Amino acid sequence: MSIGELARQTGVSIRSLRYYETKQLLSSQREENGYRSYESTAIERVRTIQFYLGLGLTTNEIFDVVFCRQPEEDEALCEKTEVSHCPDEVGFYQQKLAEIEQQITSLEKAKMYLKQRLEQVQRPLSV
Repeated sequence: MSIGELARQTGVSIRSLRYYETKQLLSSQREENGYRSYESTAIERVRTIQFYLGLGLTTNEIFDVVFCRQPEEDEALCEKTEVSHCPDEVGFYQQKLAEIEQQITSLEKAKMYLKQRLEQVQRPLSV
């Protein structure tokens, strides 16, 4: 499929898809005319990239930890090995989980403060 079709099917800009290629998160074949051509598996790969970006990971973190520093061409080979995860994966996910828990705590405090302020603002003024 063309880069335009991949962009349409994933909702990701062509510019972002090209960027993912430079970061080795995505790969394409070049047709005779020089245009990029993607396998159908690229759709799920882009969705995976978008998912992890949405969690706050950088493209470097996605490459290093999620895809085990394996460019897309080598990922199938990596998945066939007996190693079920990257060596740094457990520590990385523990760190990210701790960061998220800290963010949740901060958000809960902000929520409580805003509720209190809202209650104060909505109280009728006493005369």
